[in-house]
Amino acid sequence: MTAHAMGAKALREAMDNAGVGRGDFQAAFCATAYGGVASGHRVLGALGLTGVPIIDVEAGCASGGAALSLAAAAIRSEQYDTVLVVGIEKMAKGMIRSSFFPTWMEQAGLSAGPAYFAMRAQRLLREQGLSSEDLAELVVKNRAAGVHNPDAMFRKEVSASQVLDSKTVCDPLTLFMLCAPNEGAAALVLRRSDLADQDSPQILSARLRSHLPGSVLDESTPLAGIDDSDIEGPTSLAAADAFTEAGVGVDDLDVVECQDTDAARELLVWTELGLCAPGEQSRILADGEFGIDGRLAVNPSGGLLSKGEPLGASALGQVIELYRQLRGQAGTRQHEAARLGLAHTIGRGANASVTILSN
Repeated sequence: MTAHAMGAKALREAMDNAGVGRGDFQAAFCATAYGGVASGHRVLGALGLTGVPIIDVEAGCASGGAALSLAAAAIRSEQYDTVLVVGIEKMAKGMIRSSFFPTWMEQAGLSAGPAYFAMRAQRLLREQGLSSEDLAELVVKNRAAGVHNPDAMFRKEVSASQVLDSKTVCDPLTLFMLCAPNEGAAALVLRRSDLADQDSPQILSARLRSHLPGSVLDESTPLAGIDDSDIEGPTSLAAADAFTEAGVGVDDLDVVECQDTDAARELLVWTELGLCAPGEQSRILADGEFGIDGRLAVNPSGGLLSKGEPLGASALGQVIELYRQLRGQAGTRQHEAARLGLAHTIGRGANASVTILSN
């Protein structure tokens, strides 16, 4: 099935679920990194739904978050009262490549591929007192959650020893510590609050921020820049914006879906979002504090380590997981106290999206 056909299927299901048909919406936003020109037109055209403004959005892994941010802003500004948001992707096998980088940089190993991810992981372990065993336990947590997700690519639990013994891709990252490219689609219908069903979760904030220039740690310019820890990353910037707009704090969260392109990426995100202090990850993993039945459920969907990553659909898939959690529809992966959720994605290190939902 093509990416556009998957998008049409997901969009039809979302519209049916929301009771929205032809003529009931005023615009559509389509998120994709590799879908090609006029992807949104091809998705809506397959359903005979063209005629409204259709906007394609690309922001790497954060494409879906960027599309959602634009859609929510259009409703808040009263430009529209109902919009469609769809994300699509069909990834090639192998390590995720990025046309963001020139060919020579990829060939020299200077792109945001496994070598860069590994360098980021090495620094995380060194500076926060973590270990490869912590990376393995993170994978164990997410893969255990993925067992309960029918949309997951991998639905089998793994042990820490299996993770550590899997093929080394780039030290300290082994094969099981890296998410796999995948194909898929996700779609949402956004409506003005007075038009939505009374029990529908509400988007309190959907914010997107780009990176600040200069840091060698930034995936948009890997291995080029200065080693300056004072440069705040886009995840922290987007989270601060979202918490302020939503009028809530990190301690109010019940469920979080966050970027786990690799195991170290999620452990770093915990500190970037303020979920924990640097160095606390080992204790949290050991205590199960961020498991489905813990104080805060982090990646109860299984994360990208279980689902794989279809770039344009990833962020919207996270929001759909939060929607299910907040409505008590997540089945055996349901977090009992799900009232407030946060979704986070970061694309190429250059774009970070944070969405906060409440029921």
